[in-house]
Amino acid sequence: MVRTPLSPLDVAFLCLESETAPMHMGAVLVFTSRGRADGAELAALLASRAEKMPQLRRKTRAELFPPGSATWSDDPDFVAAQHIHHHELSTLYDPDPLTDFAARWIAEPLDTSRPLWDVTVVTGLPQGGFAVLLKLHHALTDGEGAYAVTVGLLDGLAVADRTLARASGPAPIPRPRSALHSVKNSVKVSLAHAGETAGIATSLVRAARPPLSPVSAPASAERRLGFVRLPTADIRRIRRAHGGTGNDVVLAVLAGALREWLVNRGKRADGRTLRALIPVSVRGRSHSQVGGNKLSGYLCDLPVGEDDPVERLHVVRRVMTRNKAAGPARGAGAFPLLADRVPTVLHRLGTKTAGLAAPLLFDLVVTTVPLPAARLTLAGAPLAQVYPLVPLAPRHAVGIAVATYRDGVHIGLQANAEAVPDLGGLRDAVLKSTAALLNTV
Repeated sequence: MVRTPLSPLDVAFLCLESETAPMHMGAVLVFTSRGRADGAELAALLASRAEKMPQLRRKTRAELFPPGSATWSDDPDFVAAQHIHHHELSTLYDPDPLTDFAARWIAEPLDTSRPLWDVTVVTGLPQGGFAVLLKLHHALTDGEGAYAVTVGLLDGLAVADRTLARASGPAPIPRPRSALHSVKNSVKVSLAHAGETAGIATSLVRAARPPLSPVSAPASAERRLGFVRLPTADIRRIRRAHGGTGNDVVLAVLAGALREWLVNRGKRADGRTLRALIPVSVRGRSHSQVGGNKLSGYLCDLPVGEDDPVERLHVVRRVMTRNKAAGPARGAGAFPLLADRVPTVLHRLGTKTAGLAAPLLFDLVVTTVPLPAARLTLAGAPLAQVYPLVPLAPRHAVGIAVATYRDGVHIGLQANAEAVPDLGGLRDAVLKSTAALLNTV
């Protein structure tokens, strides 16, 4: 049986796993249907496609050497249908049954002794629609790889196969080089990494702050979810009027929403920032890296203390421009690169404790998930909405994931239920913040 080693960063995500901080990503995909969807048929279709995806057959195995390491290997007992479930919604009691069910579903950790994914087909939506809820452990892949898995389960598998190969396949075979050239190249890479690593470590120490975040949270296994859809045309109008990228506009919208949300919760907003970790894919820069995660990140201090919506956008734009100019291999936000250069045994010994210190570095995660421009379907039913979900770091109250699909920007909000019993206020604040920026156009 062929075994593939997990990268140190992948091992770190396994070590962070706990009952109150499960390290899986999620997505809620909502489809429209002309008639009542058959959940059993949809589950069988998804199972047949999952069977053909080698990445979904693998499970982790701890290794004795190198100490603390782990490998991926095919599960000899793998049956895709055992990872795919069906749930029929009841609208008798819950005002928002899909969101409430998805909150309970996302809170359940994956079984780390099995392949690290789960799918639930949800039927009973209005007008015969249905949803597919996908859960993938962060040790298995990052956001870009999760996109490849998702597309592979939907219609148009031939296109998805090529995407999956780019996201998780082996590195291209290099042309033969002389032994001297290989040694010189290895020395160059090692020296460059040593300088980068020292720089990232220094930035981490400088960026650490007292753990006084207004959005910190006690440990809780319960979750709350909120879904917001913004018209892509509105984001484009704001960008054309005030400059920046679409991502800058979304971050400014979120800064305004978090400001109002804090004030409504009785927290001080003026003169304050909330630091967001913005994950960045470095797949194109790291073909030789083993493992499912090819990640770095930027830190962005969201200006929640600024009352003027246009000035909030200008501040975000300046910060993100500086981040991009420095590149993903510099600054404290690049700590995933640092984690990928730490021996796995150190992750086994200290990652869980280090994870508890996340509030010292950032207050929340805001991630963007790539989606294709083409219309996606399942069993011929068009995908209408897609809400990604990012794992909550220990002691964090809120995590935000964003996906732009077709004519909508879809925002998935996930919260620690003990710290945030109701996400309706934050959801409404996102819509109000968008309207405030539109009013300046």
